[in-house]
Amino acid sequence: MTPREIIANAWQITLQEAPLRRWGFAQTLLETLLEAKLVSYQIYFIYKYIKEGEGAGFFDIEAILYKQLPLWLFLTIIITFVLMVIIEIFLPKMCLGAVIGLAAKSYRKEEIRGGLVLALYNFWPIFAIQEFFLFSSITTTITALSLALRYGTEGLRFAAIGFIIFFFLFSNILQFFASFAEEAIVIRKVSIFRAMGQSFKLIVSYLSHVMFLLLLLLMISIRIAMNAITILFIPGIAIGLGLLLPIFLPSALSYTIAAVVTTITIVFVSYLLTYLHVFKQTVWTITYLELSTKKDLDVILE
Repeated sequence: MTPREIIANAWQITLQEAPLRRWGFAQTLLETLLEAKLVSYQIYFIYKYIKEGEGAGFFDIEAILYKQLPLWLFLTIIITFVLMVIIEIFLPKMCLGAVIGLAAKSYRKEEIRGGLVLALYNFWPIFAIQEFFLFSSITTTITALSLALRYGTEGLRFAAIGFIIFFFLFSNILQFFASFAEEAIVIRKVSIFRAMGQSFKLIVSYLSHVMFLLLLLLMISIRIAMNAITILFIPGIAIGLGLLLPIFLPSALSYTIAAVVTTITIVFVSYLLTYLHVFKQTVWTITYLELSTKKDLDVILE
């Protein structure tokens, strides 16, 4: 199957399979929420430094909410925040297992069912692989750089920044060669390191597909750019409303309005990004299915 046929099939599956889009939407929404939280904290720390000329404390935002809100509302917000962070860290990995499995079933003309089973039984290995490449995320890297700048000592600060940038570049290179690892885990049910090894072998063996891989990288770059705009735009709305509305309205009402508007914006943007995410993941899944059926190039006789 040619790259053009793979892309056409992936787009058709993306448009036709509603269960696939539902899992993709859940993953995109939760990832966007987590990224927005991380960036919101960094924007606040920058704002605090520019306005007052000193770094913000780690729990400054919580202290502000505690002073301005009733105790019951403060506790509700904090407990909800902690629970959501836990969900946003773990649940997207489950959703990814379902997206890969359902995309493979659709491509093989099988019945589209079993999403929850795929999500549960592939959670741990997918979680382990993604945490292995934790520093490949631009959001995580920005957060780590921010922590190094704020809390690092003079002697260690620049060394820490150098290590963080090195790990970011190194993790992205490794992640590229492990691009098919998650598909191998879901489809072939192999171990984590065997999946990474198979992925490396497939990519190295079929570099003749370089134009196709470049196209995929371009798609990923577009999504990263859209996510970058999103995670800067959404915290801007939240912080802007949170600072502006208390001038005219009570603090509790102001923060509630800011939270509602921000949530609606996140849901809308996540819905738009879902199609791109599912399409990209389906392209990778079909590519893995096609390449894994070919004979290994290092095997002469089987």
